[in-house]
Amino acid sequence: MYRLKISNIIFLRDNLCKQTLFFYFRQVNILKHVGAYFLMIRLVFIKPTKRSIMYGLVMKEIQDLILGSLGIVCFLSFFVGGVVSIQTALNIDSAFIPENLVGFATRQSIILEFAPTFMAIILAGKVGSYITSSIGTMRVTEQIDALEVMGINSVNFLVFPKLLAMTLLPIVIIFSMFLGIFGGWAATIYGGFSSSASFIEGIQLEFNSFHVFYAFVKTFLFAIILATIPSYHGYYMKGGALDVGRASTVSFVWCSVVIIVVNYFITQLFFS
Repeated sequence: MYRLKISNIIFLRDNLCKQTLFFYFRQVNILKHVGAYFLMIRLVFIKPTKRSIMYGLVMKEIQDLILGSLGIVCFLSFFVGGVVSIQTALNIDSAFIPENLVGFATRQSIILEFAPTFMAIILAGKVGSYITSSIGTMRVTEQIDALEVMGINSVNFLVFPKLLAMTLLPIVIIFSMFLGIFGGWAATIYGGFSSSASFIEGIQLEFNSFHVFYAFVKTFLFAIILATIPSYHGYYMKGGALDVGRASTVSFVWCSVVIIVVNYFITQLFFS
């Protein structure tokens, strides 16, 4: 019995040491990636590519990242706006609550959180995976090495056009706001939950333009995250074609986490 207790204590000690070392090296690894990420950001603005070449690269990225995302953003915004308005209308049980609350709640939900934050997380899957896989494929096929051999700053050549294109993300969010509110109006009217006049009155009720400014500030920060974090995971990935898919998954997870954390701090900063 005594020997059994000694062996259990030794096992617990060894297991605790392993867990402690695992946690330590995990934190060191995270810090290493954070440092490498900010070093990459610095390289983006050093030794820029010729303006004539950069113009074509930026136009291509706008086509792929911004215009290519309008379809799914508009589709999701319309139906989610409808769901928000229906859920709000169905949960109004008191006769003392005015009907214009449906339009008011739909507007606030769409402008403050759904359009900037929820759309950014969705685009982390679409845009982020595309950026990581495209840059990661270039790393696997040694195209990035070829750019370096030719004396081109590969980080500026690959990341800066994407960063510049993603700064137009607020335009996409404008479409998301409009279609989300329009979808809420359509669902409310054709579902018979409220009148058009009451819904529009709720949209106009106590409108604060600062909320739109807040949404655009968030969107701009999310655009930088969506352009740089997937680029980092694609640029510094190691392995073969199978690892490209793994890097895309990791970049989506980290993009989502950083977006949620930044959203919390920005909200705390603007409304505390």
